[in-house]
Amino acid sequence: MLLSIILQAATGAALGKAGIAIAAAAAAFAAALGIGRIGKSALDAAARQPEYTQKYQMVAIIVGALVEGACLFAILVCLLGILN
Repeated sequence: MLLSIILQAATGAALGKAGIAIAAAAAAFAAALGIGRIGKSALDAAARQPEYTQKYQMVAIIVGALVEGACLFAILVCLLGILN
């Protein structure tokens, strides 16, 4: 009886940690996808209006940094969930 309770608790914790790891991977994948779309949109906009290329580049860098910051925050929260 006690052994089954211990096994259930251990598998529940392992599945919780696996879920947290999958959430961290999903956050990294979403950030990579978002930064890729930002780059594609900036290149498309620069191809349409080359005179505004510097402005598009600056906006793309700022938005890319915000996306990357959100991704790092999500991964940090996932790491805190694994450690607790």
